[in-house]
Amino acid sequence: MDVDLIFKIAAIGILVAVLNQLLIRSGREEQAMMTTLAGLVVVLMILVQEISDLFELIKTLFHF
Repeated sequence: MDVDLIFKIAAIGILVAVLNQLLIRSGREEQAMMTTLAGLVVVLMILVQEISDLFELIKTLFHF
């Protein structure tokens, strides 16, 4: 596992948290929720790709 992955996920989390707070303070709760969901989807897509790479590595190691 690469440390860059952790930093990437943390940066997305910080960015989403700041945008969420800005949108809530301006009275746009719906957009804040959509921003949070979009950030969650982006992080989940990154994690799914990493898990897929892990399974491919295991597959090549055991010659399946």
